[in-house]
Amino acid sequence: MPKSKRNKQVTLSKTKKKGREHKETIVNAIRESVEKYNSVYVFSFENMRNLRFKEFREQLKPTSRFFLGSNKVMQVALGRSAADEIRPGIYKVSKLLRGDSGLFLTNMSKEEVESLFNKYEDYDFARTGSISTEKVELPEGPLEQFTHEMEPFLRKQGMPVRLNKGVIELVSDFVVCEEGKPLSPESARILRSLLKLKTPVAWHSLNRQSSLVWYLEDANLCNYCLSNATGVHQFLLDERWGKSSF
Repeated sequence: MPKSKRNKQVTLSKTKKKGREHKETIVNAIRESVEKYNSVYVFSFENMRNLRFKEFREQLKPTSRFFLGSNKVMQVALGRSAADEIRPGIYKVSKLLRGDSGLFLTNMSKEEVESLFNKYEDYDFARTGSISTEKVELPEGPLEQFTHEMEPFLRKQGMPVRLNKGVIELVSDFVVCEEGKPLSPESARILRSLLKLKTPVAWHSLNRQSSLVWYLEDANLCNYCLSNATGVHQFLLDERWGKSSF
């Protein structure tokens, strides 16, 4: 039969899959690090943000190294059983690699590691799928925190809004999210524009008794700033887009 002359969708990207060579590189790097560092920890994480993690990793680069990736590859590097372990007893560590987890190798003492993980904190916005910690409902009436240019955006998120003399008005009460339920893409975008809702990003120690938790505190719509519970850090955020300014 003759070839079809209909338009065909052609993928122009040429992203190569990471094959065996890449996995072997990771395995070798982990094994070299086991020889270099005194201690190895397994940590799990929630709501990972690549930029924040990169900053944390760079901070510890002189004394430590992180590994994230396939749990199976990391297990192979350490050894899955006593027969193929690279150090006595280290195969027990590989059994702890489950779910969203990684390896942390360091020369620091246990006390230093726990102190560092417990003190480090940062802020980020809740994303789609995050569980809401509270019910957020906007009452009927003017939304003076938004400029008139935001009306199409809010309407697109499903909010019943209209413009009245250049001021955005909510035609009826609107529930943005319910406590204990996952955020929809629209809810996450609305909350980001409101600078509201706190979401934890947690690191857990090996025994899960100590953890690092990052919080996005409830925003103050009067000054558009976010601050942590102790007041040590404070980031002023742009009213509309949530960009940091120092």
